[in-house]
Amino acid sequence: MQKLTALVLTLILSGCAFPGVYKINVQQGNIVTAEELSKLNEGMPRNQVQALLGSPLMLNPVDRSREYYVYTFQRRGGDIQEQRIIVYYDADRYSHYEAQLLDETPAY
Repeated sequence: MQKLTALVLTLILSGCAFPGVYKINVQQGNIVTAEELSKLNEGMPRNQVQALLGSPLMLNPVDRSREYYVYTFQRRGGDIQEQRIIVYYDADRYSHYEAQLLDETPAY
């Protein structure tokens, strides 16, 4: 009986580390390219910027002068790559941006 219990426990625990488990690519957030950022012009209204870049991922309810566009990508359980863009506004008009872009933005 003890041998059977040990065998069952070994099979159950080895199933957790099975090397053939399929891991998917995970992407989240806004995919924004350098080309899209180059189309931004100082003085553009906020709705026009959002039409170009998409809806921001994060908004600061206290300070509406910034919008955050974040994109993360994880290939098959590996390291997470992150891209951050902060768009600044002055009186609801585009002012400038700060960006930390990925070399490439993989889409699966």
